Amino acid sequence: MLKLYELAEEFAELEPEERLEMLIDFARTLPAVTSKSGTLAGDESCRVQECQTPVYLWVGIIDGKTVLEADVPEKSPTVRGLVSVLVEGLSNSDPREVLEIPDDLLPLLGLDSALGMTRQNGARGVVARIKRELVSALAQSPG
Repeated sequence: MLKLYELAEEFAELEPEERLEMLIDFARTLPAVTSKSGTLAGDESCRVQECQTPVYLWVGIIDGKTVLEADVPEKSPTVRGLVSVLVEGLSNSDPREVLEIPDDLLPLLGLDSALGMTRQNGARGVVARIKRELVSALAQSPG
């Protein structure tokens, strides 16, 4: 089972205000970008265009596992938190399992009514980007 679903259960047990607090807490846990992907910020090929906030995302498959790295400004804690939930919830997972997640994760996390339409569209854009990159990576991998 994807860790994302475990995180979703944790969110579901909370009151709406507590969900937003947990999301902000996740913003503080977004891992720094490693040398796997190089620098993300400013790399337009990594930019998630659907997001008003500059979200840079690198998606790959290493040793058969999904690898996600992201760069999101600290001044945008809600968006940074959402991306951090995805990074933690999907990294080191089977890419085929990741491709099966819902396109709109906010209802799963109980955040759909708490976030405006712009952030909802951005969140869907991030998920779509992850899926597109994984499909591409799977097509390029042997076997």
